Amino acid sequence: MDHLDAEIVRLLQADARQSNRELARALGVAPSTCLERVRSLTRRGVIRGYHAEIDHAALNRGVQALVAVQIRPLSRSVIDAFSAFAAELPEVLSAFVMAGGDDFMLHVGVPDLDRLHAFLTDQLAKRREVTGFRTSVIFKQVVYKAVPERLPD
Repeated sequence: MDHLDAEIVRLLQADARQSNRELARALGVAPSTCLERVRSLTRRGVIRGYHAEIDHAALNRGVQALVAVQIRPLSRSVIDAFSAFAAELPEVLSAFVMAGGDDFMLHVGVPDLDRLHAFLTDQLAKRREVTGFRTSVIFKQVVYKAVPERLPD
């Protein structure tokens, strides 16, 4: 990844809706060069998609929490089954399979604390593979964009 690729990624993270022409102008390169670079970044898997940034509070998910979950027995089938279960829950915004003391980290969004409590007791606590969980309520989320650096070849 060279300087131009890194700058393309930075600009697209700031505004993925800009046209190729606008992007090329900001970079000081020809539109054809810019288009080929974006296509190359996409082929290489650096750019995986273009997404809208969502205000969770506007979708009635103003209370967010991180839930660290421990499961047993720790096996591929149990991990896969719990992953599939979590993916189907409307409260779960994202899930991470972890190393260390916690096996999963769930990012959940709900309308209020009562719904968070219901999620924990009615969904998680009833799963037989779940041996424990800890919940941390999120007061504020700050998202930092990935800043690619040029790595030596």
